[in-house]
Amino acid sequence: MLNARIKQLRSAIAQDALQAILITHLPNIRYLCGFTGSSGAFLITEDRSRLFTDGRYRTQARAEVQGARVVIGKKAPALQAAEWLAAHKRGRIAVGMEGEHVTVATQAAIRRELPARVRIKPVSSIVERQRIVKDITELARIRRAVQLGSGLFQHLLRAIRPGASELEVAAEIEYQARRAGAEGMSFETIIASGRRSALPHGRASAAKIGNGFVVCDFGVILAGYCSDMSRTVHVGQPSLTARIFYQAVLEAQQAALDSVRAGISTGEVDAAARKPLKKRGLEKFFTHSTGHGVGLEIHEAPRVAAGQNEILAPGMVITIEPGAYVSGKWGVRIEDMVAVTDRGCEVLTPTSKELVTI
Repeated sequence: MLNARIKQLRSAIAQDALQAILITHLPNIRYLCGFTGSSGAFLITEDRSRLFTDGRYRTQARAEVQGARVVIGKKAPALQAAEWLAAHKRGRIAVGMEGEHVTVATQAAIRRELPARVRIKPVSSIVERQRIVKDITELARIRRAVQLGSGLFQHLLRAIRPGASELEVAAEIEYQARRAGAEGMSFETIIASGRRSALPHGRASAAKIGNGFVVCDFGVILAGYCSDMSRTVHVGQPSLTARIFYQAVLEAQQAALDSVRAGISTGEVDAAARKPLKKRGLEKFFTHSTGHGVGLEIHEAPRVAAGQNEILAPGMVITIEPGAYVSGKWGVRIEDMVAVTDRGCEVLTPTSKELVTI
């Protein structure tokens, strides 16, 4: 499987008239050769692949890396790669470098290691474009991560109680995630209660939970792949106005789910989510995009947002997470992960979306 990914990348760089590419973004390195260490550079030429790292990862790299030879050195891995390239590739060549992931200082250091005959060409999202459609193995890993994450919801409901702090709730769910086998959390857990529920990214604070909405947004990492889900619960009996507000967001989320299928743009999915809110006069309270891709990273392509023209294809995995937030009052967000299919989508998140009162 990994060899096939390297072969596909070789084909892509050949089309860009490149004779080599240097990969430094760690999720991309993992995707291509399996290496999970924190320091590495992956060099692919027309006929060779090398993973450069340091002595800390000698045993780990040789156990993990597939489709490439491991090179252990004392310099920074990217500089090792540049040094190897200068010694082993003759003539004038063009080398691709991940423009989004290499600092100006690092690029300058690499340039100093290379002879003038080697031209550096920044490339944009070349591996990320390959990662956008998940293969069978990736989909299986994502499903397992989603199942583990969804299983934490019951622990969360037991932890949410009047007087508990948001941090206590976040700590409990993160503890239970580790107990269940998660490698870590996909991102900093969001527990936003009462007026703080109107903060779309209201990370858990010392605030005490009282009556009102509580937005809970969390995810886990399992076998390298991320999950992401949001549910909003209510402490105390919700008013009719609160129930109507929640129902409006639920309708928006369902409308977006119903629109997902191969062949439509992510912008169309975003528009589908906004339409029910617009009918209720709530569109101005939906202040972020409808979703994003998920995989080895919690935020990947495609972006599901207004004006985006990315066409959905089978195997893409995205979130559908509309929300509405009234500053100083309350907020609601409901989020599932879905896998795009030919005729629609597979909703991966199994947790009920009925309003839970505590």
